[in-house]
Amino acid sequence: MLTEERLGRIISIVDAKKTVTVQELMTELGTSESTIRRDLATLDSDGRLTKVFGGAIAKGVTFSTKDDTITARENCNHSEKTEIAKYAASLILPEDFVYLDAGTTTNLIIDFITEKKAVFVTNSFSHAKRLSEAGFHTYIIGGEIKQPTEAVVGEEAVESLSKYNFTKGFWGTNGVSLSTGFSTPDVNEALIKKVSLSRTREKFIVCDASKFSQISCVTFADFCQATVITSVINDCVYNKCKNIIEVTRQ
Repeated sequence: MLTEERLGRIISIVDAKKTVTVQELMTELGTSESTIRRDLATLDSDGRLTKVFGGAIAKGVTFSTKDDTITARENCNHSEKTEIAKYAASLILPEDFVYLDAGTTTNLIIDFITEKKAVFVTNSFSHAKRLSEAGFHTYIIGGEIKQPTEAVVGEEAVESLSKYNFTKGFWGTNGVSLSTGFSTPDVNEALIKKVSLSRTREKFIVCDASKFSQISCVTFADFCQATVITSVINDCVYNKCKNIIEVTRQ
């Protein structure tokens, strides 16, 4: 394969998947690791993609390495988050044992929950307070408090989760990608998300469409592991995915 043809193929793959690894490109193109790494360096230098450790991401994709505070995030895309939260709350049925992750969109779900027979477990002290005040049967896991996201994390939190088996769960995410999955900047918070997901039967990621152009440092679940409840996505690749519910299209 000629160099220009190979570079064109790489750009097509990256644009379609948003993020790819060196190994994926080696398999797709039948080319050596050294050749792929050299091609990625060339394309990065030309401004046609962004080379990252172990692969590349498409231009326009944001790579985030830290969490914004709850205050900074709560007014971003508020109308979309509200519609997402409303739909998510409608899925909660009598006798459900629900895990509610920390986050601004999961916080909005509480505004629309009407099922008083459901039981809730959360790793957010602010969520626990609101749920309890609203009269819901609520548990909070123990552990270390992470102030920026108001989440409970750490070894004790992981141990707390080990005794639960949830019927449904709702998680926030900082990034969504077909190849890197659902991601967040903090390794401790990613571990709590991963463990709670593994103990849940029906898994839902709640996030507005802006998260589909972002990737964070730590993946906590593969893209196929959960159903995504989101706003309208202007990306034909994701529109073909069967595990995405676009609530503003309902």
